Amino acid sequence: MNLGEREILAHAAGQAMDYLAGLPERHVGATAGADELMKLLGGPLPEQPASPTETIDLLGRAAAEGGVVASSGPRYFGYVVGGTLPVAIAADWITTAWDQNSGIFDLGPAVATAEHIAAGWLIDLLGLPADTSVGFPTGCAMAHVTALAAARHHVLAAAGWDVERRGLQSAPPIHIVVGEQRHLTIDLALRYLGFGTDQVHVVPADGEGRLRVEELEHVLADCHGPTIVCAQMGDVNSGAIDPVGDISDIAHRHSAWVHVDGAFGLWAAASPALRHLVAGVERADSWATDAHKWLNVPYDCGLVFVAHPQAHQAAMLHTRADYLPAGVPGERDPIEWVPELSRRARSLPVWAALRTLGRTGVADIIDRCCANTRRFVTKLESLPQVQILNDAVLNQVLVRFGDDDTLTRKVITQLQTGGVCWFGATTWHGVLAMRISVTSWRTTESDVDRTVEEIGKTLARVRGTASAPPPPATGSA
Repeated sequence: MNLGEREILAHAAGQAMDYLAGLPERHVGATAGADELMKLLGGPLPEQPASPTETIDLLGRAAAEGGVVASSGPRYFGYVVGGTLPVAIAADWITTAWDQNSGIFDLGPAVATAEHIAAGWLIDLLGLPADTSVGFPTGCAMAHVTALAAARHHVLAAAGWDVERRGLQSAPPIHIVVGEQRHLTIDLALRYLGFGTDQVHVVPADGEGRLRVEELEHVLADCHGPTIVCAQMGDVNSGAIDPVGDISDIAHRHSAWVHVDGAFGLWAAASPALRHLVAGVERADSWATDAHKWLNVPYDCGLVFVAHPQAHQAAMLHTRADYLPAGVPGERDPIEWVPELSRRARSLPVWAALRTLGRTGVADIIDRCCANTRRFVTKLESLPQVQILNDAVLNQVLVRFGDDDTLTRKVITQLQTGGVCWFGATTWHGVLAMRISVTSWRTTESDVDRTVEEIGKTLARVRGTASAPPPPATGSA
């Protein structure tokens, strides 16, 4: 490497470290708009080469002038977004420097090996069947596509139909059974895979968003032929977890495949204190989750697990091109388990995080986030005109201010612009609510307390009242 390359990389590393150092006190939400950022970063394509350091400085200005959301900081509670562990960031930098195409073993033996090891660690950590196959797609949406493609192969093969060769045009219809509160990425995956909405049977949910098991039996009784059931671990609003063990038992009696959307809730299996919430998780057929949520590795990194490796592999790499080397025993080719052929080595930060945290370290992140969630509930309940709308069993809290949407909307808007913390809005049972998601390893009890104090001040300001002065002292001098 020549001096110029070292200078460029050192300059970028310095900016990155300055950004990370400033996260705890950074204005959490973005303050720059599209027009400002277009002026800063846009313009016509330069005719001549420019200084690399000037280009990097423009990115630094984009962050300094409010174009970056501090979503990996300690007081971002909007979408379900994790922070970034230092060792995972470092491994991600190395991933970029190595620039391995991690599709096949021959193109990156160290990456393929680390991925194979990380896959085994994850199976063990989450309590899944030992022979489960694992893929590392971009995120939970593509994990759903991968798992449901494997499910499609499996249920149609059982019906005597080779879907990879013959397609879906004349295939036996597949019944898809989903919960009322499923995440939108389930529907996206179903669309991408050509199932069509006419095949979807919706099972009602209870007040917390859990699929009603007693209704599932009735729905499945009307499904004749290949069937796939989609369950959920971690409702995106309430955090509620479907009783996956019971769902699996019922579905398997009807020869149905059970897929679990565990985008963040599946990680409860990594905590001895919370594992009871996901009892029976190992009885499902496939699972999807995100490492860039509760494992706190950089974007992007989804995870897909399939209890039937042959179906998984058949749905992905059905045949090898002549130029691809044949699989060698002991050499795992990642292209056999995900849709992408060319892909960055996103599994390397996962390996680094697991290698550094160990079993107890992962559990500690999950447990601390859930403890901070309970702390939010306890402290918010003491504020006037605050309602907690859900049973906060995991890391999600739904908050409503007053009895109408207007007050709640105003509080959320002012908190977003205030910069101390950031929350998003959602609709829950027909009313507007503020959603709190505690997912970052950086969040401390002090961050929760500071945030609740800010919520209280904002609520009082929006209501047009000030904090009442303390009562005068009473009693003898």
